[in-house]
Amino acid sequence: MSTNGILKEKIIQKAWEDEAFKNQLIANPKAALKQAFNITLPDDIKVKAVEETSTEFVLVIPTNPAKVLVTTHAVESIW
Repeated sequence: MSTNGILKEKIIQKAWEDEAFKNQLIANPKAALKQAFNITLPDDIKVKAVEETSTEFVLVIPTNPAKVLVTTHAVESIW
């Protein structure tokens, strides 16, 4: 598994185990990531955290790599 995948697993695991962290992650993802994992994201990067339920699921459609020419931030190294 990639470093990004491992980090995502750690964030999810913490959200499952720590209700306060999960609530902060949903309300203010950047602050939650900074506080819990010392991850600082650039101001122009937006993060949205949502929680699935037994009747509501989230399908994430990643950016089409063919439409991305150049990235200005090394976000892929974080995620």
